[in-house]
Amino acid sequence: MALAPTEAVEDTDEPPHPYRWTMLFGVWLMYFSFALTIASLAPLVFLIEKDLGIDHALMGTILGAWPVIYIASSAPCGALLDRFGPRRMLFVSITIIAFSGVLRAVSDSYVEVLLAIFVFGIGGPLISSGAPKIVSLWFKGKDRGLGIGIYFTGNALGGIAAVSLTNSHVMPLFDHDWRQVLMAYAAFVFCAGLIWLLISAHPASKAVEKTLAAEEKTPISQVFFELLSIPLVRIVLVIGIFILFFNHGLTHWLPTILQEKGMDEVSAGYWASIPTIFGLVTAPFIPRLATPERRYLILLLLFLAAAVATLFIQFGDGLILGMGLLMQGVCRGSMTGIAILMLMDTENGKHVGAASGLYFSAGEIGGALGPMTVGGLAQSTGSFSAPLYMMTGVACLLIMLLARLRFVARRDA
Repeated sequence: MALAPTEAVEDTDEPPHPYRWTMLFGVWLMYFSFALTIASLAPLVFLIEKDLGIDHALMGTILGAWPVIYIASSAPCGALLDRFGPRRMLFVSITIIAFSGVLRAVSDSYVEVLLAIFVFGIGGPLISSGAPKIVSLWFKGKDRGLGIGIYFTGNALGGIAAVSLTNSHVMPLFDHDWRQVLMAYAAFVFCAGLIWLLISAHPASKAVEKTLAAEEKTPISQVFFELLSIPLVRIVLVIGIFILFFNHGLTHWLPTILQEKGMDEVSAGYWASIPTIFGLVTAPFIPRLATPERRYLILLLLFLAAAVATLFIQFGDGLILGMGLLMQGVCRGSMTGIAILMLMDTENGKHVGAASGLYFSAGEIGGALGPMTVGGLAQSTGSFSAPLYMMTGVACLLIMLLARLRFVARRDA
């Protein structure tokens, strides 16, 4: 039997351990639950606003609250993963996320919901950083891109389930009580955590944890200093800010944008699931195609598609609108996946958890500002036209940052 995978066998000819696919399924399930929890509020915006007596601007602060905590917690969480291993830390994460769902369901005011969302921001980073850590431990070479792409389909499917099924199927099951719906989602998330515990109890998984525990530990501050001293890492972190600004700002408000275009709640939910469906289809393949020599071209095409998508969503109907949503879905997961691949290759993957944590600490600055900015602009202007113009500009800015990244990569090669 093949040896249990470790970072130390990265450059050996040892065949990959077959249990890697089961571990990847466990990570996929974590990401599905993660995305389900994030996206579950979007279809319920109008109901929550009415129940709590808040407007779009305050709802925007709710939708953008958890990334605020991400900013502070992602980097330390990534370092904790490198130090203690992903098995226990991922279970801790999913338990915190489930608890956040319970708190949302029992909240009776704007402040209580806001605090519940903050709790999610404590647990979420362990999954965002833990998933790349698992892939780096169990997969090698081009298969790392495939692994990242596959677990991002969990992210897509979790969003699909929340956006397309909440109003059409789940709400009727619970007498259209949004609180009971969120409680049911929280129960599902906790069950997913128990499944992860069973999967990661395999002897091969425990062998990996034992190897990690025996490795010499570099002080966390030194790890961050080493990573931030690399110019390419710094530019990727800035790119991450605007990728997550674009993704979170557009994704959280998409059902509401479509309802403003004249759709009812159910139709908006189905149409808003188009990006997640096409993100699901393309996520396993685009990061795998993004080998080092092709990454810049693929990112350029993705950023161009993101810009066009915002224009199609704003001005299009029918087929044109559908094409805009399709392009948004292709871009959504692949942009982040390729950025993480770039960080995964730094220092030979030595500090994947810390690097991923830094990415989400920086990126969630944009993740927090995106929904809040969209909500605030929509409230002040009376429509979503200005926010969509802004998103077009963000995509253009990403193209300029990519040009700078390519220049630095060539200079330092």
